[in-house]
Amino acid sequence: MSAKTFIPPSAGSRLLMSGNEAIARAVWDAGVRVAAAYPGTPSTEILENVTRYPDLYTEWSVNEKVSLEVAIGASITGARSFCAMKHVGLNVASDALMTLTLTGVVGGLVIAVADDVGFSSSQNEQDSRFWGRFAHLPIMEPSDSQEAYEMTLAAFALSEKFNAPVILRLTTRICHVKCPVEVGTREVRRAANGFVKNPARWVMVPANAQKRMPELFARKGALLEESAISAFNRLEPGSDRRVGFVTSGPAYMHVREAFPDAPVLKLGISYPVPMNKVRELAAQVDTLVVVEETEQLLETEIRAEGIQARGKDLLPTAGEMPPHILKKHLTPLFPELRDAFEAAAPMPAPLQVFPRPPTMCAACPHMGAYYTLSQLRNVTIAGDIGCYTLGAGHPWNALDTTICMGASMGIALGMDKGRGPDDEKKNIVAVIGDSTFMHMGMQGLLDIAYNRGNVTVLLLDNRTVGMTGGQDNPASGRDIHGEEAPRISFAKVVESLGIDPEHIHVLDPYVLPVLFKTLREEIKHNGPSVIITNRPCVLIDDYKAQPAYEVFEDKCTGCGNCVEIGCPAIHVTRREKAVKPSGKEVELSFVKIETAACTGCGLCLQPCAPDAIKPAKPKAMKVEFV
Repeated sequence: MSAKTFIPPSAGSRLLMSGNEAIARAVWDAGVRVAAAYPGTPSTEILENVTRYPDLYTEWSVNEKVSLEVAIGASITGARSFCAMKHVGLNVASDALMTLTLTGVVGGLVIAVADDVGFSSSQNEQDSRFWGRFAHLPIMEPSDSQEAYEMTLAAFALSEKFNAPVILRLTTRICHVKCPVEVGTREVRRAANGFVKNPARWVMVPANAQKRMPELFARKGALLEESAISAFNRLEPGSDRRVGFVTSGPAYMHVREAFPDAPVLKLGISYPVPMNKVRELAAQVDTLVVVEETEQLLETEIRAEGIQARGKDLLPTAGEMPPHILKKHLTPLFPELRDAFEAAAPMPAPLQVFPRPPTMCAACPHMGAYYTLSQLRNVTIAGDIGCYTLGAGHPWNALDTTICMGASMGIALGMDKGRGPDDEKKNIVAVIGDSTFMHMGMQGLLDIAYNRGNVTVLLLDNRTVGMTGGQDNPASGRDIHGEEAPRISFAKVVESLGIDPEHIHVLDPYVLPVLFKTLREEIKHNGPSVIITNRPCVLIDDYKAQPAYEVFEDKCTGCGNCVEIGCPAIHVTRREKAVKPSGKEVELSFVKIETAACTGCGLCLQPCAPDAIKPAKPKAMKVEFV
């Protein structure tokens, strides 16, 4: 639903909202004029929901650094601005962030950072609270959707009070879990005054930057006073004073559920830490326990102040802290829990469920690329972040590295330059998707071209950000509202980065012979080359399904070639042992195609030796009248 047709619920409405939805509403209610993001689970839905609201500008930026820079530009004109990203995205944006700590802001600027605690959809698990210490910025941590709404509003006010950006630290549980939220009235703000030139503040050459350091540390002291009196930092009494807890974010909810009678210091502004309140709680209890997701951050700071506290000596150092984990690991402090665990009936053995590893969609254009790569020998393949990371799995096993967004380029170049005599015959391929290429891959390809890397790049253009739900990007030809926008020409971009036009190919990944021949030729070329595939993701409107195919059993010989494509619409119905004329025993795989899932891409036809796959016959519909 576009902003033109979406009618925001009125003030006072009580709505069932995820944390992402609640933050989006608060962004609108706060009078934000500019919001930008790069999609990344679990933060993606924040901007998708902001976009539905009227009277503000939104964009999918090409990466997180650009999204923050867009927000900074809006802020220094006096407008309130917002950007969102997942935890690894702040690594990308940190260059701009660390200078922003010195310049400060004019209009309120809030950065929502969603940590993927528990590795739901990420290559690592980071604790974004560290950025508060590193950049000397306030960190706010909601524990449910209602607080996500309220803290977002408060974060804009805090940002303007101290002329500093505010980090709203979220986790997957906050982003995606829903609860009732009461929304307020949108703040009508006057138009921004426009940018006021002040080179001493905005031109961060060393001489100017040095002069702003005292202001940064003065702000830190003022923020500490604000944290000490904030209503978001509250000491909740309890009748069981054996153990008191210091906690923040969703961990607070887990502590409250597990130990309802314990005193708790709930930190909504978790940095700077109000140590006076920590001491107040410590004086009331026998043992102070710090529960935090994920790093030993608060605990270290509290103990550095001379306050006795326990935490990671008892609790896990990674992952979420749900009630059963807290109870299990805190039995040394609660003897009755040990008795309860010992008296509890043994847990039933988990059901043996047929394994279902993640796979690509039926007719995914990436399958043709990975099937082709799997047929090549003496090839090392550097992968990247996206749907196509699944190429590392069965049946393709066609990725050798995956590090971070855009890394395939630099990794492949380093492999080329670092190879030894025994590796000289190995060919090096880098695989990258369209959105990832624009995010952080173009610089890597420029480096390959400039340094004459002997690397073949397979650029998979499916016209969307597939992994995060099909968001538009400069390759789709549509903006965040679905309206027509300039569409990038990858062939022209690649040529402009220094690749010889004779070694740039735009191919249909459904045509396997051409793809195979081109790949085999280009990896023999002593120099950089790029192959661009050009089929849209099967889950977006650009994809046009064709009539389904089926397997004719009387022709199927069980060769199993079609299975190696990796299409989930192809099922093995039975396996049989057979002996070749040479005497070697082989296993035959007889298959069928689930016609309801097949979209007619034709990939499976091409390796089918007996020509047993044909267009599906129309099924006669039987109608009975009662």
